[in-house]
Amino acid sequence: MAAENAHIQENDIVAVWGCGPVGQFAIASAFILGAARVVAIDRLPERLGMARSIGAVTVDYSEEGMSVLTALKDLTGGIGPDSCIDAVGLEAHSAQLQGMYDKVKTTLMLGTDRASVLRQAIQAVRKGGTVSIPGVYGGLLDKVPFGAAFGKGITMKMGQTNMHTYMKPLLGRIEKGQIDPTYIISHRISLEDAPEMYKVWRDKEQKVTKIVIDPWAA
Repeated sequence: MAAENAHIQENDIVAVWGCGPVGQFAIASAFILGAARVVAIDRLPERLGMARSIGAVTVDYSEEGMSVLTALKDLTGGIGPDSCIDAVGLEAHSAQLQGMYDKVKTTLMLGTDRASVLRQAIQAVRKGGTVSIPGVYGGLLDKVPFGAAFGKGITMKMGQTNMHTYMKPLLGRIEKGQIDPTYIISHRISLEDAPEMYKVWRDKEQKVTKIVIDPWAA
């Protein structure tokens, strides 16, 4: 749904922020819909490596001196991506001043969401492009560059995924061997291991990408 909402056309360049499970599947879906290049943006090596394994060009925003906007301009000849997908949402991290600003506001209960990725997506996308937002936002957003969105005439599409619409065709692709989503699974655990694995997931330990719980596993 995130990729379809991005209005991806044949040979488009697509940027995806966040290489967790949602971002990984958005990257794969962008290629299925005809994208010529997908740029994946994250800071965790295991996630960036996984994105590269399915054909994406990667940008590690935690690198010293790294500017995501500059990197995207360089990769698109100064035009910007045709589509940008925000697969992060309200808990975005940023090493820039805006990240510290958002953290202070949310800590003081003066704001609800950290919107650094959404800001970058709007600023990065080309004129007339599309910003797709599968990442969840829960409240009021601050310092969103709506003037840039208006000035560039972009399209924005977002919302909760309609699983009833997408589950059947995706299961059909799995049965035909066209896609295999199991590549994102890093851990398989029993139900009794779940409390400890929440900590592993929160702290991004053990190169965790996706945890599958089998209640009947020993």
